[in-house]
Amino acid sequence: MALTKLGNPEAKADRSLETFPIDDTSQEIRIDCREFTCRCPITGQPDWATIRIDYRPGGRGLETKSLKLYLETFREEGIFHEHLATLIRDDLVAALAPVQLTVTVNFNARGGIALAASSTYRREA
Repeated sequence: MALTKLGNPEAKADRSLETFPIDDTSQEIRIDCREFTCRCPITGQPDWATIRIDYRPGGRGLETKSLKLYLETFREEGIFHEHLATLIRDDLVAALAPVQLTVTVNFNARGGIALAASSTYRREA
């Protein structure tokens, strides 16, 4: 797959994730996205979160500008926090075919309650 978003000032937010070849599958890669926003599916109120992605590559690395643009597509979407962790996990697994991947969403407190949800994928041996 060609990288079309990195270095492209015209790149638009969409749900496509770009990857690149990575030879060292023993690496453990962590990505923190600290400026995520979406909306409550019931009230429409904005929610802010940090999203952490931990993965062991299965031959592909995640290009981070495409991830940034992917995450921007949720800005106006109403979604439950628990569903978000699984949706992002499934999309990343489809793009990367990793050995292991965990997505953790840590939402800021609203009404005095903070929520964190994790969703993990492990490749079958």
